[in-house]
Amino acid sequence: MAMVMNIFVPGLTRQQHDELRTVDVGDEVSIHSLLDVDSLTQADHLDFQSLLRRARAELDAFDGSVDAVVPHWDFPTSVLAPMLAAERSLPSPSIDSILSFEHKYWSRLIQNQAIPEQVPRFAAFDPFDPEVERSGVGLPFPLWIKPVKSHSSQLGFEVRGEEGFRDALEVIRREIRTVGHAFDEVLSTIDVPESVRGVTGTSCIAEQIITGTQVAPEVSMFQGDFVVHGFFDMRRSEDGHSFDSLCYPARSVPPEVRDRMLVATERVLREAGFDNGCANAEFMWDERTDRIGMIEVNTRISQSHSDLFVKVDGTSNHEYAIAVALGRRPRPKPGAGRFGAAAKHLIGVHKDGTVRAVPTDRDLVRLQDEFPDTVVQLAVKPGDRLSELPNQDPYRYVLATVYLGAADYAELPDVAARMEGFLPFDIDHGDEEPRDRRTV
Repeated sequence: MAMVMNIFVPGLTRQQHDELRTVDVGDEVSIHSLLDVDSLTQADHLDFQSLLRRARAELDAFDGSVDAVVPHWDFPTSVLAPMLAAERSLPSPSIDSILSFEHKYWSRLIQNQAIPEQVPRFAAFDPFDPEVERSGVGLPFPLWIKPVKSHSSQLGFEVRGEEGFRDALEVIRREIRTVGHAFDEVLSTIDVPESVRGVTGTSCIAEQIITGTQVAPEVSMFQGDFVVHGFFDMRRSEDGHSFDSLCYPARSVPPEVRDRMLVATERVLREAGFDNGCANAEFMWDERTDRIGMIEVNTRISQSHSDLFVKVDGTSNHEYAIAVALGRRPRPKPGAGRFGAAAKHLIGVHKDGTVRAVPTDRDLVRLQDEFPDTVVQLAVKPGDRLSELPNQDPYRYVLATVYLGAADYAELPDVAARMEGFLPFDIDHGDEEPRDRRTV
């Protein structure tokens, strides 16, 4: 009888557990959750050392071998998992290479070494420095400002002038410590390069805005080899501020452009010394100038990609992450799934308000009858005040996330529009106008 190999996934959710059922990693593998998802994603204050102690205690108390720790959430999970793996001499990227991408300024320095022609102008600054508010950051408006470390897209602002800059600073100063201090705890454990010292977890980065068509490759580095999992289109809302939908496989840029993006991704990963782990990158392609610009690199598989891989390729990208973590080469199988294309689609509103009603179980059953294999994640419940919800995009309040499949890429917009008709939301915006019945 083969020995069972135990894989630990921090913050494993029910949906992710269901996606793992599609993974073909052999009968000898058992999947376990490590810590709870709320502690890793919803905490008002992150205490990294406390999370690390709790995770160590759970692993030490486990009656069996610990053979891999696989991350799929943003910080702190993205750092916690490789730390735990390193302590047990398990395959994992080095902590330094992970932190070099987690730290947005450090990451830009690495990109500037590897692919300087694809990096926008950028500058680090202290949001608490009064001189910054008076004199700016040395870059012309418009620009993006964001913490060097945040959770998802929190505290990222497009700033078009001095007034917007001051408003963004006010919000950042109020909230940046939630993640920033925990990130500083981790940075203190390594020897940070001279060029990065002084740019702490409560510092920010300003960047020139790059525009165009947004796409995202997901890849892995396995024992020095570069492996491609898939390519995704990242569509934005009409105002250009917010993520609107994720479509797989990508069709919005030519194959030659995708190839250039893969070359850039590999160069950056190698520059950082990243190996034995998964990553996803984000790029913009300006069709008019044929220039590509790198937005960022994340050192993990994307959970947003997982169900889309299942629908199109027949297996979750967890399979690739588990393979790398067990010292096995990942082997993507494009096109082996039920659908020709798939999308992650967000339903949201731009105006604050109180949730009065959300789709009922009956609504969800009717949706499943019409669109089998659709996954709906409601982000709100009756009584919620939208502006008080955690982890919200600054420009839009997300009501639900829907994962859907279609026969081919061209059908995705129509399927999404028809699907929304089964998901009614009632939002009271508290003004004199009639309620916005977000019945879509």
